[in-house]
Amino acid sequence: MSWILDTAHTSVKFSARHMMISTVAGQFSRVSGTVDFDEAAPEKTQVHVKIAADSLDTKDERRDAHLKSPDFLDVANYPDIEFKSTGVERTGERTAKLHGDLTIRGVTRPVTLDVEYLGKAKSPWGTWNAGFEATGKINREDWGLNWNMLLETGGWLVGKEVKIEIAAELIQQQEQPAAVEATPA
Repeated sequence: MSWILDTAHTSVKFSARHMMISTVAGQFSRVSGTVDFDEAAPEKTQVHVKIAADSLDTKDERRDAHLKSPDFLDVANYPDIEFKSTGVERTGERTAKLHGDLTIRGVTRPVTLDVEYLGKAKSPWGTWNAGFEATGKINREDWGLNWNMLLETGGWLVGKEVKIEIAAELIQQQEQPAAVEATPA
């Protein structure tokens, strides 16, 4: 069954170490995507998500501008971050590992997200909605996000590991009836 992301109820967050002593978090505000999901056969799920790279927000305009610059995401040349699933491995009744290809700055690398299915419900507007949460970690340098600065006290300004947290709500799309050909009279 075909589903789309409910952008008003979906969040994509990330966090990384700052100066090796704290964690800085951010999120992307513009995310879109489709999911082919059948509750009876979750291992056949297919996911395709696009994130507008320039929708990054860490609550600090100077840091956001730097993260959007060629030192990091280079949003002028690479406006989208994209994820396409390559497989699902069930790990429990409502959990799975979602394998896929993540493209950042034109570099595509495999990633695995731990996913929990939260269930589905009929909304007051008559749609069927489903909820998922996913987490994962990536090494930003695998995508060419190498900029860093050595600290006087030792260590680095920006950590290599980036944690990803996704809360997604999907809206089931209505199946379109098959087209009926008109018969000549």
